[in-house]
Amino acid sequence: MFLPWANVLLRHASLRPAERVLDVACGTGIVSREAAPLVGIGGQVVALDINPSMLAVARALNAPSGAEVHWREGNAMALPFAEKAFDVVLCQHGLPFFPDRGLAVREMRRVLVPGGRAVVIVLQTLAQHPVFQMLMESVARHLSVPLSAVMTPFALSNADELSALFASAGFKIVDVHKETAMVRFLESQNFVALAAASSAAAIPAFAQLQIPERAALLEAVRTDVEPTVRAYREDDVITFPMHAHVAVASC
Repeated sequence: MFLPWANVLLRHASLRPAERVLDVACGTGIVSREAAPLVGIGGQVVALDINPSMLAVARALNAPSGAEVHWREGNAMALPFAEKAFDVVLCQHGLPFFPDRGLAVREMRRVLVPGGRAVVIVLQTLAQHPVFQMLMESVARHLSVPLSAVMTPFALSNADELSALFASAGFKIVDVHKETAMVRFLESQNFVALAAASSAAAIPAFAQLQIPERAALLEAVRTDVEPTVRAYREDDVITFPMHAHVAVASC
């Protein structure tokens, strides 16, 4: 699901040769790998994530052409970089997960040069994503937790709230664009278990489950979600649209 959104994000970023790029909450690095050829060997790409396991996967993948990608472990709310170190800051689907989003956006502003830009993508409302809505409602029900505890990826869906975060951080111009992308999940039999586990991973009630209990919960969720997923399955691939906001903020 991340490659289509990386393409959307980079289209709005309009990267130029020799620019210095920071990819915040890079995960396994799809945005950084796609950005490297755009800035070329004269550019710079730094990819930062707080999760060392994500970075281990990123480092193990084939290096892209263009700029070398520098993988860094670090916190988005305390970026380990000097002021005015980058021309562009990118963030794909990471901002809703930060405990202090305002601080994270101020950090983006701090490390940007005057005239630099931050380009951030977040998902629109959970109600616009029926597969994930059914999945997250099922996970919440089986864990006896509120829906809000599992729907973090969709927690920053209001365009005005998103725009206000960047305006309050001192960005001079903030534009928010609506985008839709078709996403494809191979190996459809694994989709529900992987999506449910990732949605619930940070919930103590899920983390405390023993392996048999966790497997039983994921199977129960799969049974709940299967009728909804079936409408989007063809052969062994699940395909459906997802909807996001892209904030383009200039210093």
